[in-house]
Amino acid sequence: MSDPADITAQLARLTDAFTAAYGRPPTHAAVAPGRVNLIGEHTDYNDGFVLPMAIQRQTVIVAARSDRPAARVRSTGAEGEAEFALDGQMAPGEPAWANYVKGAVHGCLQRGLDPGAFDAVLDSTVPAGGGLSSSASIEVATATLIEALSDQRLDPVDKALLAQKAEHDFAGVPCGIMDQFISAMGREGSALLIDCRSHQTRPVPLSDESIVVLIANSNCKHELTGGEYAERRAQCEAAAERLGVSVLRDATMPQLDAVKDRLDDMSYRRARHVISENQRTLDAADAMAAGDWATVGSLMFASHDSLRDDFEVSTPELDQLVELAATRCPDGGVIGSRMTGGGFGGCTVSLVRADAADEVAAALGAGYAKAVGIQPTIFATRPAAGARALTLP
Repeated sequence: MSDPADITAQLARLTDAFTAAYGRPPTHAAVAPGRVNLIGEHTDYNDGFVLPMAIQRQTVIVAARSDRPAARVRSTGAEGEAEFALDGQMAPGEPAWANYVKGAVHGCLQRGLDPGAFDAVLDSTVPAGGGLSSSASIEVATATLIEALSDQRLDPVDKALLAQKAEHDFAGVPCGIMDQFISAMGREGSALLIDCRSHQTRPVPLSDESIVVLIANSNCKHELTGGEYAERRAQCEAAAERLGVSVLRDATMPQLDAVKDRLDDMSYRRARHVISENQRTLDAADAMAAGDWATVGSLMFASHDSLRDDFEVSTPELDQLVELAATRCPDGGVIGSRMTGGGFGGCTVSLVRADAADEVAAALGAGYAKAVGIQPTIFATRPAAGARALTLP
């Protein structure tokens, strides 16, 4: 089996699938990566700071113009075909996976891009439901494809924002900006510190060949449309109101402690997580840039503790993976580990020494399977490039 990180092989498979489906080869192609968030969880919709990186798993989409009056889209990973008119009147519907595509196309049309009618097929190697932004990669890949078909270019920030709006309006998930920003603007060899208020970004080098990022999928899927994500967001808004600030980004720990007696325990803990997580994220970016891996690792473990205890979005399975990683820190090759993504299942992210990565992966896999009875999916990645058009062979 080919490496899922191999975009060339993925593009070749997808070209064959398109030709089989539509009787002609594709003429345009685009790619957008998934992401893993190294630290800074549930801070983006609080106007805070996040430190994600694009991963070597991605959505590739190919297309060719059509003389039909509508667009047709298929996915190699799902049944059905979506067909919709390019009149700006698209609405969510079935098949559900196509809503990410329709939302991104709708956003592009609103900005004046004119791709004309087209047929498209997409393929993704980003695990669905694993907290690695499979949906954002589809949205951003679609928008990048529409750029190519239209021979027009969007500002990268605007492209990320239209993809975020697609998630809100067509998938019903009130996500922050992180996923779409890093998919659109990721840089090979770097994480990206994102200020979710100003939309300013700063590359943080992560090109040390002795360090790799290990992602462990618990294979316990989460479904954020189940309401937990929206509930946490509402709780943060309520806590900010009680603190007298517009968003928790503007609150400090002394402010929070000063009104602790007037807050219920849950509101206090939700706010404490966001405030402390913002500071951890800034500290981690500085430590990473300085090569201070011990500090980065301790901040990652502290982030997980806060997500588990204060924000209550971890699961026993995620906790087990982090605990197993902690037993190998530091002499066993692990630098730091934490849950990543919205929570309620999904993945952990660990920084590990490259020379110990295989051994760490084997130990995590064996220990998790023994404790939980589920085999995790574990892979190593380095920071990947963001969305771009691809040249077809």
